[in-house]
Amino acid sequence: MDVLFVAGNARSLIANRGDLIREMLESNLDVAAAVPTRDYLAEVENLGIKIFPFDIGRTGINPISDLRAIFALLSIIKQCKPKVVFSYTIKPVIYGSISARVAKVPKVYSMITGLGHVFTTYSLRTRIIRWLVTKLYRVGVSCSDLVFFQNPDDVNDFTKLGIVRDKEKIVRINGSGVDTQQFAQQPLPKGTPTFLFIGRILTEKGIAEFVEAATNVKENYPNTRFVAVGPYDSSLPHSVESTQFEKWKNNSAVDFFDAVKDVRPWLAKCTVFVLPSYREGTPRSVLEAMSVGRAIITSDAPGCRETVIDGFNGFLVPPGKVDPLKNAMEIFLKDPKLVTTMSDASRKIAVEKYDVHKVNKIILEAMKSNESFNKAPI
Repeated sequence: MDVLFVAGNARSLIANRGDLIREMLESNLDVAAAVPTRDYLAEVENLGIKIFPFDIGRTGINPISDLRAIFALLSIIKQCKPKVVFSYTIKPVIYGSISARVAKVPKVYSMITGLGHVFTTYSLRTRIIRWLVTKLYRVGVSCSDLVFFQNPDDVNDFTKLGIVRDKEKIVRINGSGVDTQQFAQQPLPKGTPTFLFIGRILTEKGIAEFVEAATNVKENYPNTRFVAVGPYDSSLPHSVESTQFEKWKNNSAVDFFDAVKDVRPWLAKCTVFVLPSYREGTPRSVLEAMSVGRAIITSDAPGCRETVIDGFNGFLVPPGKVDPLKNAMEIFLKDPKLVTTMSDASRKIAVEKYDVHKVNKIILEAMKSNESFNKAPI
């Protein structure tokens, strides 16, 4: 086995690592993936690689279940004997990297796709968990030969926290990239202006601000439409209260729809894409909207701010604030010509900076040029 991915979940392996896996397969590499059983999707098998399901907790620290996850990963690694282990998201980076090093895998790589809710919540409980996760992260990262970061803020935070102590390990990439051919530029829709949010219904995604801003805009521009597409899971950290979500669905200015397998028809029907998230690695939904050719409103927050040149392909607004979000929406309604110019600008940035093949090239070249990599060629 050449490369074993340790995935955060099946959905992200398909959407975010799928193109990288396909490029590896085209290079005649033998690739497999360890995927958590809790949210296993049959579609993951369409990647054309061997899949090893394993149990791991979604959130929190549970010594017993986490030890079981390590032993499960050790068993998988010993079974397929990979030359490279590539992990992403918090628990896979920690436990995948530790397991790979214990099993004496020649090369271990990690990708940081955001800090996670433990680093964006400030209750006493999460402070304790954050302290522990930081300690574990240091161990996991110390086991990694290279660490890929999707935005500079995460690099700075990991450095300040002492999680990454060897700066030579750091490789900056532009998110997970986007297939600019699959997400080809689409003509702007005619008729009712539509603002689209795509994401999980979590408070940290800025959904509450989106709903309130939409309600306020509707008062002055009643013919405007607001749409939110994404799954609701009350068990997730930062999930919106179920009573609040039901109230929004029944009485808000926003039309809510569940998760969809293909977001392209929704992107094609929208005028402006909105993601007022509090923090991201690099939001894939924004990259897809940019590639389709849509103006963007997103937060001036880590991971989000890198996607928008304020005033060029969209607007940056403070996270957690309703009025600036409302004002940004109304700028587009007052001056529709901005939609056209900023949509073209988004497409240009997507092609030049975020094309998935360019992102994957950086990853693969970094892996190949890694010191002593010839000892474990792929």
